[in-house]
Amino acid sequence: MKPWIKRTVIGAFIGVVTLGGLAACGHRPHGPMSDEQVTAMRGKAVDRIAGKLDLTEAQKAKLGVLADELIAQRQAMRGSAEPKAELQSLIAGPTLDRSKAQAWLDQKTQAVQSGSPKVIAALGDFYDSLNPEQQAKVRQFMSERRHGGWWGRG
Repeated sequence: MKPWIKRTVIGAFIGVVTLGGLAACGHRPHGPMSDEQVTAMRGKAVDRIAGKLDLTEAQKAKLGVLADELIAQRQAMRGSAEPKAELQSLIAGPTLDRSKAQAWLDQKTQAVQSGSPKVIAALGDFYDSLNPEQQAKVRQFMSERRHGGWWGRG
């Protein structure tokens, strides 16, 4: 193959890969998700998992409770302000505001400690309601190392 043809093919391939990568990354929303987006994502995740595990209505209801508890825990961890703005305020001066950083960390730790029992209870209720075949599917999913899991595309 002539060198100029080889360079053209390689250049075109690199261009296609670069544009494909930009297109794949460019569709994601920037910034925090709205409540509507979280609710839509919750519905899609519950439906997708219910389909993969062939859940009964009672099991699907328990999965919905788990999803609601996870969303509540996420909101409690996030707090009322923007996390990025909170972090930026810690480094706004010439030194790190250590007392403010410790207070911020204490707030996040308290949110985890107060919300975790509900999340664990909901997870236990859901998992314990699964039959052995469904539990095996969950364990298999957890052992697989793939990006996105059941929530990913495909």
